[in-house]
Amino acid sequence: MTDARRGQALLAIGIVMLALLVLLVLFGPLIAPYNPAKTSPGSLDGPSAAHWLGTDSIGRDVLSRLIVGGRGTLIITFTAVAAALAAGLVLGLVSGYVGGRTDLVIMRLLDVIFAFPVFLLAIAVVAALGPTLRNLILTIAIVYTPTLARVVRGPVLSVKRWDHVEAARSVGIGEFTIAVRHVLPLVVSPILVQTSLTLANTIFTVTALSFLGLGPPPPDPNWGSMLAEARQFMELAPLTVIGPAVAIVFASLTFVVLANALRDVLDVAGR
Repeated sequence: MTDARRGQALLAIGIVMLALLVLLVLFGPLIAPYNPAKTSPGSLDGPSAAHWLGTDSIGRDVLSRLIVGGRGTLIITFTAVAAALAAGLVLGLVSGYVGGRTDLVIMRLLDVIFAFPVFLLAIAVVAALGPTLRNLILTIAIVYTPTLARVVRGPVLSVKRWDHVEAARSVGIGEFTIAVRHVLPLVVSPILVQTSLTLANTIFTVTALSFLGLGPPPPDPNWGSMLAEARQFMELAPLTVIGPAVAIVFASLTFVVLANALRDVLDVAGR
């Protein structure tokens, strides 16, 4: 199978997987069979017609909490990566296009953040600011901005010297217009691929922080906190752990598949 056909096949699979996640985000509370906070007399019950994945330690429906918790996890992920992408685009474009001292200052500041392991930096920032939804989104945006900025800066350094950019400058087009209309569109390919990979990494970061108690506070469920609550009962009710674990892997795999598909398709288009 050629790279083009493989990329197209992966892209189709990734789009279907992404559509399922988008449906979960948009219609999660409507799809869930029960209120995720509603308790029932049976605790740690196995699968049944009433509760397909059983119940947790206080009788809440695992499937409902999985669906609604996935909605919360994915909203945090999409929002945080969107903020990181916006900041990375601006910083990377300005740094690469302007160059000189501006490039030096921006990249050295980003290097300070980049020098710390992502997860340890996320723990430190959330612990300092407090485990709220707003702070969690801000933290994820901070830790992933340097990576996205670097991905933007590299191609910009090359593209800004191309003939069509020099031609636009020679006829008096403003630098801002050149950067936005003539440079930025040509660096879309690496941005799309890196954004997909960042979404996959962010899923794990968000769920890991929630697992450690640094995610959104109760009663709102999310996959990380579900794993933390269920780990002590995993032998009695394994589905309480398997459900969110499979969901986390599926969500992350979706964006890895999309990243690989986009890389193959856009590389072929570029050639």
